[in-house]
Amino acid sequence: MSATTLTTNGTAAQIRLRGEAAKARRRLYPSTALYLTYCLALLGLGLRSSQRVVALAFFSSGMAAWTLLEYLVHRYVLHGRFPEGPGPIRWFTHKYFDPLHWEHHARPWDGHHINGRIRDTLPFAALFVAVAFLFPFPTTPLFVAGMLQAYILEEWVHHSVHFYHFRSRYFRYIRRHHLYHHSPKGSEVGYGLTSGFWDVLWGTRIPEVDRRALYAQRRATLRHLRPPVASAPVGAEVRQA
Repeated sequence: MSATTLTTNGTAAQIRLRGEAAKARRRLYPSTALYLTYCLALLGLGLRSSQRVVALAFFSSGMAAWTLLEYLVHRYVLHGRFPEGPGPIRWFTHKYFDPLHWEHHARPWDGHHINGRIRDTLPFAALFVAVAFLFPFPTTPLFVAGMLQAYILEEWVHHSVHFYHFRSRYFRYIRRHHLYHHSPKGSEVGYGLTSGFWDVLWGTRIPEVDRRALYAQRRATLRHLRPPVASAPVGAEVRQA
């Protein structure tokens, strides 16, 4: 499977976009290295144990469960509103959660807002791992490891839909799905980052007439949803066709 970046020649805007992609990758490398090492080490221990089938089942279930958690966090946390108010919880959620994802929608090709940093995710990951080890190995520990593995995959999928053109059918589908979410019509639909499965179940699927326009043709029909690489700055908003 081959891929090309969205920046193939040397205009100033394209050079800036390449720089934003590199900036986003640098933010993602530390969490990828840490979580992937942990997940593979734990999976290896599970597969070497006498309960390898149980280990694989829990690891796979954790990966599947992440797709639901990804949907819920994206819809209700990242797209949630946390107004300022009294008390430390209101202060914390307003300061750290309220602007967290809106910056990404305002500047969808800004490398500072594509992927989460390890300092943002590590406290939650550590809490999940600690709770998991209250249960027997290889059950819940492998389940949480599967969730972390799926999180890393989701982050790289998200990075790729903003900066790359892969030729696989899945990638063309998920890129159209996600860039529609970034369009003016799509901010309240298409919350799934690796699939549209939970959007179908929870009633946030892209409207049928727009799905036809997005998915009917073999080639991408998103020329109006591509990042502005000729005349507009890198951080410009996605414009509706």
